Amino acid sequence: MSAEPERVVLLSEQIGTIAHEKIAQINGVTRETRTLALNALIEAARAGDAGRGFSVVANEVKAVSKRIQEISSALSTDLSRSIVELTDIGRQMAEQVRGQRLADQALNMIEIIDRNLYERSCDVRWWATDKAVVDCLETPSPDNARHACQRLGVILQSYTVYLDLWIIDADGRVVANGRPGQYPSAVGTDVSHTAWFRSAMETRTGEDFAVADVETVGALNHAQAAIYSAAVRSGGETNGRPLGVLGIFFDWRPQAAAVVNGGRRSADEQARTRYMLLDSRFRVIAASDNKGILTEVFPLKATGDTGHYTDSQGAMVGFALTPGYETYRGLGWYGVIVQGRPAALTVAPHDPRTALRPAS
Repeated sequence: MSAEPERVVLLSEQIGTIAHEKIAQINGVTRETRTLALNALIEAARAGDAGRGFSVVANEVKAVSKRIQEISSALSTDLSRSIVELTDIGRQMAEQVRGQRLADQALNMIEIIDRNLYERSCDVRWWATDKAVVDCLETPSPDNARHACQRLGVILQSYTVYLDLWIIDADGRVVANGRPGQYPSAVGTDVSHTAWFRSAMETRTGEDFAVADVETVGALNHAQAAIYSAAVRSGGETNGRPLGVLGIFFDWRPQAAAVVNGGRRSADEQARTRYMLLDSRFRVIAASDNKGILTEVFPLKATGDTGHYTDSQGAMVGFALTPGYETYRGLGWYGVIVQGRPAALTVAPHDPRTALRPAS
């Protein structure tokens, strides 16, 4: 069964159709009655005095026919006004309910991402204090580098949402990674120019971290990653001197795909709906149709933290700004859903203002 507001629209259209048919039938009977009355008057005139009584009846029939026509006209006017108003109210209700539902779904998507990325911010700060990671930078040696690689590999075996973990020295050079066999070109990579490295080195304490928007990482076979980083500090202490940076690469594509393709959706809803995650620049970073990822900039018209509107193509757009989670404030990302009109609201209804016209 259709959602209740859309059901109102359907019922109002059905009422308009039924009223149109019945008024058309009344008008047809009225025309026939007027024709019969006219013929009766003609025959009464031919009959002279003998037809006068019949002439009176014919005139009464004609008067009744005229009255019926007037009632039909009034009924048409009153019904058309009410049906148009009912249809408009139903459509407004349907659009409001549908828009709010999309905004709520968009908020749910971005909240799932926020909770997920909050855990990433915790991971990077925790692992930056690991003794093998600290020793790799505080006492550089081939043995410490190998031990750090092994330690990162053990972590990756348990945390499968990551592509790789990198230890970077103070000059921005990668000195160890957790999957050297899979990503052999990682060690030696210069990341000194990246914002996530510089920001991590500038953090004030071990409680701070840095994060970058989703990007393609060449040394990780051009995989899409959300990068989190934290300074590795002397002695692993919260206020220790920054020795370098630990960078962790969240495997973005499969995790984001699970969010934008999740939830219970009908085949019709799935076919006419696009679910997306946008970064703060409105760049598409995930999409249920797998199109435009990291290349498309979506023309979002955000007028608040959450809301909905109808775009120039008649599609409903629901959106929600990241609310953050716990100590993770978010990056200004949005959950966005674009949905074409339901079949029940796609075709314009039979306009009762023109349909309910009485015959002349």
